[in-house]
Amino acid sequence: MPNVFESFKKSLLRLKEITVAPDTPANRDSTIQRFEFTYELAWKSIQKYLRDQNVIALTPRDCFMEAFHIGLIIDDERWLQMGKDRNMTVHTYSEVFAEQVYTRIRSYVELFTALEQSLETKK
Repeated sequence: MPNVFESFKKSLLRLKEITVAPDTPANRDSTIQRFEFTYELAWKSIQKYLRDQNVIALTPRDCFMEAFHIGLIIDDERWLQMGKDRNMTVHTYSEVFAEQVYTRIRSYVELFTALEQSLETKK
């Protein structure tokens, strides 16, 4: 099984690629799908890091809260919005909502990139 952090880095790279593609409905949908993958791998990478530190966090929310607490990620409201957006995109589809999430994803890439750098330095 591939290392979750390596999978996160590859997923983030693919997300970055699609965020600079032309704005079309297909690219928007692809961006949202890649965002969902990257979000899942981000919290699982945090969970793995925490587990290696003997900290148990079972849910994405717990993982992000612990990551805030130990300084792995910055305390930024966009992390909370990102979680809400991820939950909505997975469970419902609305053109209006998809467009709103799509416009926020570029700022989420900044947070994912900072997490990647943080985890890389703590290896």
